[in-house]
Amino acid sequence: MKKLFAVALLVGCLALPAQETRHETSHATGNPAIDNKPNSPAVPDVFAVSGHLDRIVVLRFKFGTDLLAGLKQMIAQEKIKNAVILSGFGSVRGYQVHQVSNRDLPSKDMFIKNPTAPADIIGMSGMVMDGRVHPHITLANAEHSFGGHLEPDTQVFTFAVITLGVLDDKIDMSRFDDSTYR
Repeated sequence: MKKLFAVALLVGCLALPAQETRHETSHATGNPAIDNKPNSPAVPDVFAVSGHLDRIVVLRFKFGTDLLAGLKQMIAQEKIKNAVILSGFGSVRGYQVHQVSNRDLPSKDMFIKNPTAPADIIGMSGMVMDGRVHPHITLANAEHSFGGHLEPDTQVFTFAVITLGVLDDKIDMSRFDDSTYR
């Protein structure tokens, strides 16, 4: 009887779905002069670039697609150098995002992953700079809304749609994603 109970308990544990996991990482470069660099008066508090949208690209992702991998694939396929993410909606079967988790430099990120938690995509924003994508996503389930930087293993459920506003290739957006430019 004890063996039967132990086997039943083991089988029951194996059938449990994966739960949310969290781990924190630091963006430290190992060089304190860079990691703790103060703001420079030579760097403006705010700066802007101006241009026009060259075109709008609407992407649709089917069930099972990794949202980030698909986005990167389409940016390359469509030869997009610079763009803004105008919107995103749909649903996911599981997700992984990261969020900033401290207030001092160097920054730290909390990676949050749940491969079995469905959620609706409430919105997306971000940029494509020189072909590199920096996407943020907002998700919601029955309990709460949450989000952060989109990571691999965010798998589309019913479908997802992302709309990109493609900018002129000549626009220099290199500093928009540079955390050392301060």
